[in-house]
Amino acid sequence: MIRLRRPATVAALTLTAVATAVLGLAGPASAHVTINPAEGTQGGYGRFAFRVPNESDTASTVKVEVNLPENAPVGSVSTMPVAGWTVAVEKRKVDPPIEVHGSQLTEAVSKLTFTAAPNGGVKPGEFQEFPVSMGPLPQADTMVFKVLQTYSDGNVSRWIEEPTPGAEEPENPAPVLKLAAAAPASPGASAPAAAAADDDDDDDGSGAATALGVAGLVAGLGGLALGGLAFARTRREPAAKS
Repeated sequence: MIRLRRPATVAALTLTAVATAVLGLAGPASAHVTINPAEGTQGGYGRFAFRVPNESDTASTVKVEVNLPENAPVGSVSTMPVAGWTVAVEKRKVDPPIEVHGSQLTEAVSKLTFTAAPNGGVKPGEFQEFPVSMGPLPQADTMVFKVLQTYSDGNVSRWIEEPTPGAEEPENPAPVLKLAAAAPASPGASAPAAAAADDDDDDDGSGAATALGVAGLVAGLGGLALGGLAFARTRREPAAKS
């Protein structure tokens, strides 16, 4: 005798199958090169890391090329040493120049190439981060970094597709750094100084009041002393006459 499955059981199995299919499709798509953190501030400095996962089951990642955006140059770019890797820095001419701490720079970093030592690299199932310090960040909404990831078997993953607002994420998305406008300077920055001046005025006023109070007290004590002497004299004078 064949038993029919209950509707709840069928629904549960259907949801499980759908979830498995969705997660199975989403897994590989999410394993792309990213920049962390993904947000910065215009005009500011920041420490960022390009996170590179290995998507191959058999080969290692042996070279990572990070191209900085031409339309949003950065005046200062420095890298942090990564064990087992070397880095080559390429520059390009920029016009107009970039102002950094009052100096006009006519060159900007255009490309960073990280190369693994022989028999090294990012193994299957691993990822590697490449820290970079940048600033001042440009007056732009986003910075798009196109990245090439080379494997030991010669295959190259090209993370170069720019996102389109309102559209789905591309198949090979480039890392994107979002930049927020800097907060305006607070107009009440000088308030503490004014408050300090007011405090000084209050201190001066209270000091003057204290001095006047002490002077009044001394005068009062002097009056009491004179009054006591006069009273004692009047008591002695009748006794002398008798």
